[in-house]
Amino acid sequence: MMWLTSAACILCVFVGITCDVKQVHSQPAQDSTLDDNIQRLINQIHSLSSPNENTHSFTTADSSYVNSYYSVLSNLFALLRPLFGERFMGNFTTNAVCLLSGRQDCGLEAELTRAVSVELVQPLLTFVSSLSSQTCPPLSSAGPSGGFLASFFGTEEPAAAASAAFQQTLDSILSAVPLSASLLDAISSFTDLAVTYLVNFTATLLQTPMDYIRIALQFGLKIPHLDGKETCEEGDLAQLIMWGMNNNVSWSFTDAILDIFLEVFLASDQSPCPYPGPECQNPGFSFQRSASLATGNRELLLSCDRHNLAGFNDTLCADVLAGSEPAFPSVLGLCRALSVLSPTQMEQVWSNACYVLQALASPLLTPSPACDGPLPPTVTPGGPLPPAVTPAPGRVARGAPSLTQLACDYGGWLGGAPADPVLVGLCSDNERQAFVDRVCGNASLMRKLLSDQTNVWLYAYCANSSADPGYMAAQFCVYEQWLSQPMVPVGSALLEFCMALDRSRLVELICGHTGFFMLLFTNPDNLKFLPNCTNVPLVPLPDINAYMLDACRYSDWQLAQVTTDVLLQCIRLDQNGFALKVCTNETFLNGLLQIQANYWLQDHCTAALTALTTEPAPVALNGWCDYSTWGNLPVDVSVVGLCWEVDKVAFQQNVCCKAPVYEKLLQDPLNTWLLTACAGIVESELLPQVCRYSDWTRPIIVDMTEVALCAEIDPLNFTAKVCSNYTVLQNLLANQDNTWLIQHCANFSKPPVPPNSTAVTPTGRPTAFKAPEQCQYPSWSVSPPDITLLTLCWEHDQTNFVSFVCPNAALLSQLSQELSSKWVSPMCTTYANYSTAVSGNSTGAAAEPFFCLAKNLVSRFNWSCSADLHLACQPGPSQNLALQKMLRCWADSLRSRAALLLPQPAAALLERTLGTTVVILLALEEAHNKSLHVAENIRFSVLGSVVRYLENEDDFEKKRVVLQCFGTVLTSLMQTPRDATSEDFLFIKEYLKIPLGDLSSVLSSADVTTIRLILQYYSINKNTLQLSDQYLSTMTSVLLQNHLVKDGSLFPDLAPLLTSASLTDIQALPTLQNNVNVIDVINRNLAQMTMEQREAFGSWYNKVMASNAIATGGQSFIRNAGNLIAYLPFYNFQHLTSAQLFDGLDVLQRNTLTPLKRVFVAQSIIGSYRNLTAQDFIRLGNLTCLADPNDILVYKDTEAFSVIQDIVENCSRAGLSLPSSLISNVLLTGPDLKAPSSLGAARLAQLAAARLLPWLSLSFLQGLTPSQLLAALPALSSVSFSPAQASLIIDKVSSVTALTAPGQLQELGSLIVGVRTEMLLTLTSDKLLSSLPAMAQHVPGLSLTQANAVATKLWGFPEVVNWLDDVDPLLYCTPLLSILARTHLLVKNITATSTKRWNTQQAEAIFTEVLNTNSSLVKQRFLSLGTLGQGVSCTVLQERIEADTSRPALRRILLLLRQQPVLLHTSLKNCLLDELYLFDFFPNLLKDLGAEIALYLQVSTIKKFSTSVMDTLRQLIVQDPRPFLLLPRTKQELLVDKIVQRMGMYTGAFTEQEFRSLGVMASFVADEVFDQLDRSFFTASLGFLRGFCYSSSKMDILARILQEPATFGPVNNWNQTTLNQVDWFLLFLPNDELQDISLALMTVGRIERLFLSHRQWERGAVGSHCWSDNEKAAFFQKQQFVLQFFLGFLILNFQTPTIMVPTCEMLQTTLPAAWPPNTLTSMPTPAFLNCLELMGQDSFLASYQRSQLLKKVKQIYGPASSLSQSVIAQLGVLALEMTEAELSSLRLTERRSIAAMGAISAWSSRQLAALFTTILISTKQSPSQLDSSTLVSLGYIVCGAKSTDMSLFNAIEFSKAVLQLGRLTLSCSEDQLAALVGLLTNSLAFGPISSWGTDVFIEIGVMAAGLPDLAMSALVKEQIEGITPSAISMIQPSKFGVVFSQTQISMFSYEQAAAVTNEQLAVLSDLQRTALAMVLTPWEDKPVDFRAGMSLGLALSHSPVCLTLGLLMLLIIVTWPDPI
Repeated sequence: MMWLTSAACILCVFVGITCDVKQVHSQPAQDSTLDDNIQRLINQIHSLSSPNENTHSFTTADSSYVNSYYSVLSNLFALLRPLFGERFMGNFTTNAVCLLSGRQDCGLEAELTRAVSVELVQPLLTFVSSLSSQTCPPLSSAGPSGGFLASFFGTEEPAAAASAAFQQTLDSILSAVPLSASLLDAISSFTDLAVTYLVNFTATLLQTPMDYIRIALQFGLKIPHLDGKETCEEGDLAQLIMWGMNNNVSWSFTDAILDIFLEVFLASDQSPCPYPGPECQNPGFSFQRSASLATGNRELLLSCDRHNLAGFNDTLCADVLAGSEPAFPSVLGLCRALSVLSPTQMEQVWSNACYVLQALASPLLTPSPACDGPLPPTVTPGGPLPPAVTPAPGRVARGAPSLTQLACDYGGWLGGAPADPVLVGLCSDNERQAFVDRVCGNASLMRKLLSDQTNVWLYAYCANSSADPGYMAAQFCVYEQWLSQPMVPVGSALLEFCMALDRSRLVELICGHTGFFMLLFTNPDNLKFLPNCTNVPLVPLPDINAYMLDACRYSDWQLAQVTTDVLLQCIRLDQNGFALKVCTNETFLNGLLQIQANYWLQDHCTAALTALTTEPAPVALNGWCDYSTWGNLPVDVSVVGLCWEVDKVAFQQNVCCKAPVYEKLLQDPLNTWLLTACAGIVESELLPQVCRYSDWTRPIIVDMTEVALCAEIDPLNFTAKVCSNYTVLQNLLANQDNTWLIQHCANFSKPPVPPNSTAVTPTGRPTAFKAPEQCQYPSWSVSPPDITLLTLCWEHDQTNFVSFVCPNAALLSQLSQELSSKWVSPMCTTYANYSTAVSGNSTGAAAEPFFCLAKNLVSRFNWSCSADLHLACQPGPSQNLALQKMLRCWADSLRSRAALLLPQPAAALLERTLGTTVVILLALEEAHNKSLHVAENIRFSVLGSVVRYLENEDDFEKKRVVLQCFGTVLTSLMQTPRDATSEDFLFIKEYLKIPLGDLSSVLSSADVTTIRLILQYYSINKNTLQLSDQYLSTMTSVLLQNHLVKDGSLFPDLAPLLTSASLTDIQALPTLQNNVNVIDVINRNLAQMTMEQREAFGSWYNKVMASNAIATGGQSFIRNAGNLIAYLPFYNFQHLTSAQLFDGLDVLQRNTLTPLKRVFVAQSIIGSYRNLTAQDFIRLGNLTCLADPNDILVYKDTEAFSVIQDIVENCSRAGLSLPSSLISNVLLTGPDLKAPSSLGAARLAQLAAARLLPWLSLSFLQGLTPSQLLAALPALSSVSFSPAQASLIIDKVSSVTALTAPGQLQELGSLIVGVRTEMLLTLTSDKLLSSLPAMAQHVPGLSLTQANAVATKLWGFPEVVNWLDDVDPLLYCTPLLSILARTHLLVKNITATSTKRWNTQQAEAIFTEVLNTNSSLVKQRFLSLGTLGQGVSCTVLQERIEADTSRPALRRILLLLRQQPVLLHTSLKNCLLDELYLFDFFPNLLKDLGAEIALYLQVSTIKKFSTSVMDTLRQLIVQDPRPFLLLPRTKQELLVDKIVQRMGMYTGAFTEQEFRSLGVMASFVADEVFDQLDRSFFTASLGFLRGFCYSSSKMDILARILQEPATFGPVNNWNQTTLNQVDWFLLFLPNDELQDISLALMTVGRIERLFLSHRQWERGAVGSHCWSDNEKAAFFQKQQFVLQFFLGFLILNFQTPTIMVPTCEMLQTTLPAAWPPNTLTSMPTPAFLNCLELMGQDSFLASYQRSQLLKKVKQIYGPASSLSQSVIAQLGVLALEMTEAELSSLRLTERRSIAAMGAISAWSSRQLAALFTTILISTKQSPSQLDSSTLVSLGYIVCGAKSTDMSLFNAIEFSKAVLQLGRLTLSCSEDQLAALVGLLTNSLAFGPISSWGTDVFIEIGVMAAGLPDLAMSALVKEQIEGITPSAISMIQPSKFGVVFSQTQISMFSYEQAAAVTNEQLAVLSDLQRTALAMVLTPWEDKPVDFRAGMSLGLALSHSPVCLTLGLLMLLIIVTWPDPI
């Protein structure tokens, strides 16, 4: 009690001082000034703290020190009044700052302050510390000491006991005192007044202190901010709250503060639980550092040794001095004093102030130094405070409580002893991310932890974590393994886990597989997961039969490889097969029995063989009616019914009389019929088995169905033995499902009475059990009872049991952890419910109802409470819990009235105070490493406040600070439910609203946990987020480049974004190829990616794969690797063996292989195996068609050949190009094809669907009867026949049915091309209209003659304006003259007219009509002109641009022009560019121009573009390459050259990225650039490169690259795979190098594939616009050489004089002209005739070839006069070899035969004249009688008419035919052209030339070359713009130089100027030449002759310097002396 004496002594000192102060104050100061008194007092204090005095203390017996101390204090108090009255308080803050900064010249007041605070207080602190040392806890006490105040006021265990007693007393008082309504109102009013006064008083009192604290915290907690590099340090929770208070974030911490203090001062004594979940919201474990760790940290809040304080401008002081924040004078003074300090002085002030506060508070708040650590730093008089002994650790970002010293040794858990479950739970809570990564991400460790049932919560924890769901599902949801181990139950936790991660697949298996269903739901705990299978498609279980297929192939068994598991598996799945194949094989069985583990096999085989020999029962009931298993396994309702019908006696004995089985079956509603069926048996047999009332007296859990059954069928005994027996009833109520008994038994008048203290047994005899002695309930909390004692106490002492056990929550928790005592907790819960129900229904002595104080008070006070009172009202809740709930409810009621009780200033101050308090509490947690549960309690408030702030804030820079600086701490506060629907994720959602420009920097700095949540949120909500492709691409790029390289486990979360990854990002992925999870994720998502992305992933995967590793990877290499293997680069893919390919064929088939890989797979498998079965070919599918035909024909006489035929037929049906031998030897070999007339309609339809009919000969088609063709017409109508074949079929069909009949024409489909034009002209308009929709699908197949006939006929009717939808497909060939007659009507229906696909001249004509009749429409609705926009005049376009020159208006005009159905006319593009080029923002409009208009810019303009504008042009061309491909070659190369220069691609290697970025332009770069093409890219991308256009020089470069060692090497080393890769690039090689290729490789099939692949390219978008006629002819010569050389036609071989004769199929796959003519004439006649039409269309046939072929035709059909119209139509170019006499003898009566002759341009003038005369004679028509369709069919023959005959043509008909004739390069003379122009000037045609507009000149085409000289010289600009380039080139040179002046030539477009021929150029004057050059040279700054640039490249003029140097060199050579 020594410390009591000292305390009394110090108390006396203070009393004496107080009394003496009055005396001192009563004596006036006479001689001393205030300064003298201050100096004297300072000296006195110094003397008091002198070394001699320091040896004294308050605890010594000598009172001299106490008297001296008393004297100093008296003098100090005497100076207080004058000091307060003078300047002291006003300068206090300034003096304090001065002192703390370490200055020595701060004045007397400052020195007094220093002396008092440092020297005078030190003895007092020493005294207090000595008192604290006397209160040290004993060494045996657990936990740290609480310090002086805690010891002095007794706040430890005795205080806790006193508090508990006080709470119990309070509960008793509140329970006993009657609370009337008036009293409650009075209490409520008093409370409101008290709270209002207290809050206002506190606000006034705390204003200034809180400002001081806020300023201090702002200095000490440096708030993160963005720096100049857009980076930010990670802030912690305290910094976030401080930042929020500075930025007006409303934190709303009222509830959180209340919860924190309630948990600290009213901690609930509920039992802890290891993991937070629905049953445990607040885990009970906490963590504190050990004493050895804690004693070294004496800091109260923040480190005193800080060197990174916040800047002055970041604190409240900056706002105070600026006047934006009101403050008290003392605060203002402090801020002014701080504002002048340097950063070093500021750190000194902070450090010294911190040490002072620490020294003052340490003795009060921390344990005594004498107990567990050294003293705090001492302070020396007169000097600055010393630094800390040990510098504080630096702050780290903190989220949840800082518990960093956890012993979570995950590696030790895996390798060592089992981990403590409590420690596992602790680590999961405090190291969540690490726990997820190390446990949830490690299946081995997780399985080990799950071996302890206590850790079963790990399933739910990991399912709700950020771990990869795919990985976890793959590791634990192994359904095949579940099936293979039926005796191992599937727990509900595991099933719930799989249901969460793999629900869709699991539900499908449950609903689709009965065995799987039975396996899962034999466990009743799993029934809650039973899915609704109504709408689930039934799918097979993965794959129970796969075990038999893979493992139970007995014939493949090797003795050493058969394990016991395999034996058991096969016995289970194939019992009979095992017995027959294994048990009967004595040799093999003996071998198995020699293995010791198989000792049981002999007994099994004996029993199995015996069972096999036993005769089966008639109904096989043994298998179905196995009643012994019905109690354990589910039984289908149909089986139950079957056994009842056929086995009723056994059914009654084993089901009706077996209670467990009977009850189990009744659980299915479909088995309720058993109640009736077993009714008579149940009462006698079932009751004793089910209703075991005597057993129910024991504390067992009785199933609800048994209880309900007994209540129903045995009501009397049930009432007597259950409802009237208190013990039995309570036991039954322990099962929550039996709560219905409360109401059931309450309906009876005699409730059960609790037993008295005399215990009886179920038989009524007294027991020897003595409850008072043996049931020591208080000791159970320390030592829980065993199950026997627990049961006996419950049975014999229920009243005391309930009273002692039920209120003890900790004991209940311990009992609940054991399965045998789990019944106690629910029993306690139901006890209260039952007691209440009984008291309400009983007439006897009622039991006292359970009283809930908390709920009663809340109800009485009418508090609006959000707290859950359920726990507080259960039996035995802790008093703390009840008080917590009441206080929360009271706080809720106050909050609802806060707006009325508190004024706004007080409320604002309260909010700031609460925020500051939270920051202080967080700092206390950090400093003392003790959890106050701050983060847990403020979590929701912080997240909600941040979300509201982000939603309401418009300034993204502020939002960015939250996301980038505090994202990590906010993420740590979040829970991560996998559904991502909680409000927490609203914060994550903000990351997906970041502007695109800031996305990269924000996401780059995000924490990986935040990234996982972002990805999780995106994965679930991606369909509703609507993020742009660019946004997703940027986001993916950041995550792949910044985060994946740091944490590879992030990859599974990135799965939804992989489809947005760029090729560069994919190829730059980190080395994760060996990560199984990563590969699995990629394999699962490849199907959603583009082909380029898949190939990029394949290239990435290929980086770690050596070619030798592929070949040695085993047969299952492809199946093991998965889908990625299909996208390996071919140079590695080709190393796959045929065995690997065959084994992994299914993997390859489900992926998209490149054509090259498909060919490789097919040829490798089929070429390697010679014994493939039909099933193998079915697996191969269409790959079969890509194999070498010779390998296919090996199977011709096998069973597999029929399958091969079906496959090849499917290939043909799919439109695949097939080698001729496959068609002729596989498809066309059927015997039925030799007798066409015997074929049925179904067979014909099959041939038609397979596209085989066009391959058959004309003789075959002629052999078909009309009835056959008519029956098969629906199938034939979809086949593309040649015109000759279609005509033959139509002729036959028309012989039996009238094609003019209603609906008949529509059924022809593609056969419409065979309908004669003559017949079409006989049709009425309604029949034509009805057939047009069907005909429109085949318009491209119609001949020009047919199209003209139909169009002119329909447009002859005025009603045609109402048929626009029907005639729209034919508008392209509709004559302008027909349109001009209907323009007035078309304008009236302008809405419909503006939507049709008009050509340019038609649109111009209609627009002119609109302008003439309704000009206001153009001004008001210009943008609604639709497809008429292409016809707008330049004048109108200029007016529209000038009317509104804003950028949006111009973009709308450009959009209108970009949407036209055809290319814009050159004049319109020129006009538009001339206007737009005047605007300053013209480069910004480039993207809106579109590729077509932008490419018409001059090169001199384009080369001035900046890099960004040039890149825009590049993108336009890449996106729309067609306009670029239509440019002349010179333009293309110049344009690309400028782009390449500007984009910096001219030097260095031509990389893949550069090549791909140029798109179609890549092959037009300069040769020196192309020569630098990256060879690795070249080799890996040959298939891609074959899609480009190459000039002859590029072909030479490619040929050289192909033979380089880095690519494929010398040609003589090439193999089959090389040729597959090179494909038709082979034809680029020179002839001499081609001859080095092995002849064995160049088979007919390979040559055919070369022709087919090239033809496919030539017909594509690029190939069709690539080469000129000369280039095509040159390439054909190479094709011809390859075919004739490798097929032996160019090699003299006398041993084999026979030559190869091609089939017609070979000619169709190659070209007739490629074959020697003698081989063609040697063809069999049917084959020759079948290909006659093909030969006639081959323009490459030479004259000598045509002559021999025509001779063959004459041999077959006779002389020319005997040729039919059909044969003439097929002759084509062969007719060129006819003489004039032969041509005159032809009968050209039909338009189709005339058109065939008219399509040939190579006729001589004599041949033309003979043909024209023959046509007039054959048709018996005069020139004036020729209609437009006949004129169109004449084609080039029109020039065979004399000019006099031409003048006789019908002007109207000729004007309707001029659209087609004007497109031909006619060989007419000038007089003939003049005659034709004369027809066009007819008043009924286009009228006088002066009235012609651009539209007429576009229409007439080359006819414009025949304009008279006078008319041509008078042409104006609009007319010249309409002249086609072909017409320019056809003008006679002499005429050209005369008619066109230099002014007119300057009006030429580039295309017109380029069409000027050399002959025309030669006659031009210098002025005309200059004008022509002005049109051409603006493309470049040097003279360029573009006329030669259509396809042959640049033709530059010779430089004078070069000419001079050349002449000099020639002179030198000539004059050089001869060496001889």
